[in-house]
Amino acid sequence: MSARTHTDRAHDDWPDHGWTDDTGPDDAWDERWDTPPPRRRQKRSPTGRRQLAHLTASDPDDVQDDVIRRLTDRGYITEIVAELKSGKEATAYVARGPRGSVLVKLYRDLQARSFQNDQVYREGQVILDARAAKAMQNRTRLGLHMLQQDWVLSEYAHLWTLWKAGLHVPEPLAGPHPTAYAETVPAVVMRLIGTEDHIAPRLSDAALSPAQAQRAWEQSLQGMADLLRLGYAHGDYSTYNLLWWEDTVTIIDFPQLSTRQNPNFHTLLTRDAQSLATSFRKHGIHTDGPAVLRDVQRRALGPAPEPRLLLP
Repeated sequence: MSARTHTDRAHDDWPDHGWTDDTGPDDAWDERWDTPPPRRRQKRSPTGRRQLAHLTASDPDDVQDDVIRRLTDRGYITEIVAELKSGKEATAYVARGPRGSVLVKLYRDLQARSFQNDQVYREGQVILDARAAKAMQNRTRLGLHMLQQDWVLSEYAHLWTLWKAGLHVPEPLAGPHPTAYAETVPAVVMRLIGTEDHIAPRLSDAALSPAQAQRAWEQSLQGMADLLRLGYAHGDYSTYNLLWWEDTVTIIDFPQLSTRQNPNFHTLLTRDAQSLATSFRKHGIHTDGPAVLRDVQRRALGPAPEPRLLLP
């Protein structure tokens, strides 16, 4: 696998969001990247969890949230139907769109998240622009904006990689080129697993028979092995990030996916194995992390899923 990570691959293709400006003097550039905004400049409050009433309206022109208006204007959705789940970084909403039911994962601003320490997942990434790397490391105003963009774009990039490789993940509905899915930031739009009336439950919430539990366990092991074959550790692999629908396990939640270039890769992989073992105990599967890791590593040497072909 190439040593280039998502961050340096995708930056070449991202549209201009005002991150570069080489028309002014060097001192203006340095101030833009390395200093906080002037005191006289009114700071925008971080956007946290949106109120559902601001995302819905009988007339799409009356929707108060500019992100939802943008998704509607670009044809990704026609309306938000309901809030599904609110997590540490984002809130998931059920929506309707031209291609059927859609899940909209709408990220909060980085400052408004209960989970902010993403350094363990980001180590090993190569950011070719030194000023961008410094701004992100120092978490300046512009650096936080770039971290927010990277978190969302990373989820899209990983979704497309895994979807095209044939893994059971939600189908991304924006892309596959970064300039297309950058239009939806801070939202990720993907096909809803289940139906609008019966949304696929997480395995942590599903009631499984012993036979179903065994099938779900086998598929979960294989899913983790398929990730490892591609050089990935999920970073949060458990029944809380696995959906159960029509006897099939679907893996979700990918912004923190790590590659072998991350020095924490083996630690994250080992933690995933333990998390999977622990979370499956409620379904009557009793094993431990080391046994899971050995099984996953063995399976990763086997055949890969059939890749999906993208229609023109």
